[in-house]
Amino acid sequence: MMEQPTTVEKIVSKPNPFSNTRVDTPFQNHTDLKEIYQDEFERLKSIITDIKDDVENHQSKGAVVTGEPGTGKTHLMMRLAKERLKNNRLLFIRQPNNINSVLYHIYSRVLESFVEKVPNSPYSQLEHLLATSFSKIIVETFRAFRNKRSTGLFDYFRKLTDKDRYLLEVLSKDPLNLYKALGQEGARSKREYWQRIELLLDGWWKKNHGDSGYSTAILKGIIKFCSYSDPYKKRLVGKWLSANDLEDHELESVGLKNWKEEGNKEAFSLTAMTVFAKLSIMDEPLIIIFDQLEGLGLEHNKALLQSFGDAVKELFTYVPNSLIILNLFPDRWEYFKAFFDGSVVGRVSQSQIVLYKPSDEQLKKLLFFKAQMLRVDIERLFTQEDLNDIFSQHSIREVLNRASHYYRYRSQNIPLPGAIPPEKSFEYEVKEEIKGLKEQLNVSSFEDEVRASFKSLIGEISALRMLIESAVRKSITPSVVESTPFSPSYDQMPTPFETMSPVVESTASASSLILEYLEREKAFLEEEYEKLIIISDSDDMGKLLTVTEAFKTLKHNIETDRLILGKRKLPEHLLIKTPIQSIVIGFLQVSDMVFPSRIKNFNELVRNYEGIQFTLFRDVRETTITGKVGKAEIEKLNQAHNGQFIYMDKEDRLTFEIIYKLIVDIQNKDFEVDLEKALKTLESLMSHYWLIKMFKPVPNLND
Repeated sequence: MMEQPTTVEKIVSKPNPFSNTRVDTPFQNHTDLKEIYQDEFERLKSIITDIKDDVENHQSKGAVVTGEPGTGKTHLMMRLAKERLKNNRLLFIRQPNNINSVLYHIYSRVLESFVEKVPNSPYSQLEHLLATSFSKIIVETFRAFRNKRSTGLFDYFRKLTDKDRYLLEVLSKDPLNLYKALGQEGARSKREYWQRIELLLDGWWKKNHGDSGYSTAILKGIIKFCSYSDPYKKRLVGKWLSANDLEDHELESVGLKNWKEEGNKEAFSLTAMTVFAKLSIMDEPLIIIFDQLEGLGLEHNKALLQSFGDAVKELFTYVPNSLIILNLFPDRWEYFKAFFDGSVVGRVSQSQIVLYKPSDEQLKKLLFFKAQMLRVDIERLFTQEDLNDIFSQHSIREVLNRASHYYRYRSQNIPLPGAIPPEKSFEYEVKEEIKGLKEQLNVSSFEDEVRASFKSLIGEISALRMLIESAVRKSITPSVVESTPFSPSYDQMPTPFETMSPVVESTASASSLILEYLEREKAFLEEEYEKLIIISDSDDMGKLLTVTEAFKTLKHNIETDRLILGKRKLPEHLLIKTPIQSIVIGFLQVSDMVFPSRIKNFNELVRNYEGIQFTLFRDVRETTITGKVGKAEIEKLNQAHNGQFIYMDKEDRLTFEIIYKLIVDIQNKDFEVDLEKALKTLESLMSHYWLIKMFKPVPNLND
């Protein structure tokens, strides 16, 4: 006890070593105690080896990793990434949200994972995959030709040129010389090398995999991506590879042609993933991880779950050389098994890995491991009673959260969650006084004494209520609320009512947790904002539908629908009906060439349904519409009394994303607060934001 003040004095200015308890993606960097789940980790690695050794078929295999919330499923995937990214490509896919574009959602997340950097390398996962596979194809083909063995490619080169010999030499030494040794951007020699590489790879692909569908065009785009060191051109090719159209001047700069407007993005996405997987045969097996899938088990998502099962079945059929992992809660996996077709269950669960809560000894090592980086001795910081309470929690995350609370308690005297706060003791005293007053009422024989005592009782109750409400408000400090990074947006959004007053949460701890979550996740989303993100109308529509379904559980009087205009194509949109208004929210991220026809159709809906408010969004990161017709149609929409066009800027995008992320994280139990409290907190904090305003009740003007 004499040493505790010294310990507290040492740690009070240090960051909390137990505060970081959640892994969002496998590409993050968190403290990792290898002995926890090491056997399970070795099993996953052995499956990858089995796929690699299947040289005849390169057949993909499945694995289901189950564990209760917070047991460390995503953390285990992070360990897999840290160890295997030098050789394997790891692709991380969150829950799809749109029944009509599950494969495109998967492919978009694949592309986003591909641009993640390989540790200790300046190159991305995609660049490593292409360097290894292209180099192996080129070297093996040139060596076969030099040794007079038939390659089936004699029509492409009658003899090895000096450039061919140079390619053979440098790529034999290091596949990454594909980028490092082929001249500077724009140099003639570089263009000539890549023209030769494109010719060779095109011939190899057609000989081994045929020339049907999108595959050869996709391969050409992949080669283009690989050949450019200019970030702008890489971004353009990445956008093209995501099945989006480019403007004419953009196409000219990268030498590509746009996809057909009527093309099927689902078929395109499956073909593109097949191309990458076939290239990986020349490299190492792909690791495809599906995480945060719990929301698919909700009642309103049954059709989406069916589409997801069909998509996974397609991956096993057409995407070779891959380990496909599903991370799930045990009860959710049981639900999936009963729901899916037997063929899906059989493929995806070829291996089942169960994560149980580690032993107390392992958990103690984990606490020590995290604390030692700050030179904190947990045995001097925590009593045995503290540790018993900490280890009694149900999962690793709960253990770390409890340790974090004890750390704050020991270092800053912040009460533990569930402990009686100071004002509670006063509440107890007030209640005792009220109890005494009640006893007086029971024995009083004079009417005036009864009335006086009753009046006093009411006063005491009123004072108690004010005290509790004040304590709740103080727990949400003004500085925190004012610093919440959500500014009012879209004041021009049509709405027939004024903003409601903020709702005070019934428990300060829930509000505090939600505020911390919003601050933390917004910072994370800001980091992601500048990365290569596939902005998709279907994905945005899925996010809007997810948020709407969540508010349905709170309001019970919200309906959703979609409008049609014959067989004409409309922007992705959702009609949201509440008791006081009907609003259509649409998204239109297409190119300047396709944009005019879609917005024209949208404007016709605006004219046809004057009682509905229409808003059409376009992300500011997409190209600004410059065409004469497109700009004129935007102006028409903005001039309509019931319509508006909005470029969604960074702050608006982050707010939209964080509302969606909060709901999905609660559904996935990655953030354990009550959904209703979270939605009410959003209504309080973001009352001006268009997405929240749609669901707020109309106030009684007579009040």
